[in-house]
Amino acid sequence: MLSHLRPALVSMGLFTALLGLAYPLAITGVAQAAFPHQANGSLVRDAKGGVIGSALIGQPFAAAKYLHPRPSAAGAGYDASASSGSNMGPMNEALAERVKTEADALRVQSPGAVIPADAVTTSGSGLDPDISPANARLQAARVAKARGLPTAQVEAVIEAHVQGSLLGFIGQPRVNVLAVNRALDARTPG
Repeated sequence: MLSHLRPALVSMGLFTALLGLAYPLAITGVAQAAFPHQANGSLVRDAKGGVIGSALIGQPFAAAKYLHPRPSAAGAGYDASASSGSNMGPMNEALAERVKTEADALRVQSPGAVIPADAVTTSGSGLDPDISPANARLQAARVAKARGLPTAQVEAVIEAHVQGSLLGFIGQPRVNVLAVNRALDARTPG
């Protein structure tokens, strides 16, 4: 019996050290050397070097002078510790009422405009940092009015931040809300 136990314990110890320690440390080292910005969370810093967010995690912007992200179902809103969708299906009355309420508010804000789906629906994680270019353009007039800028100037900032599909065919064009809001703050601080 002992002759069978010893090789099993040695194998377990060896593979624990190899796959539980050596491999993760090697991959972490390669990631830090090859992609340090991404490996450290794609953090966005202000002029003084302080962290103000991540390019990968949505943030709540409620002021009229900012682009608003898509709605979040994560905890109290953009709570990374509670990342999830709402799990409400298309026949759920609470979901239908929430979407209708948000769409009606956007129709008042932009009469006659087509409401993009991502303006009233949450993402799967509830932490999506991006919105569609159509959603960003829908908000341009409100942002311009709040900042005292011509709408064309806000639209130019939005267009400068539209990211195309990966390799030209993977995914949809998108706009990072934090990047646009930072660019707008640089134009009209305060």
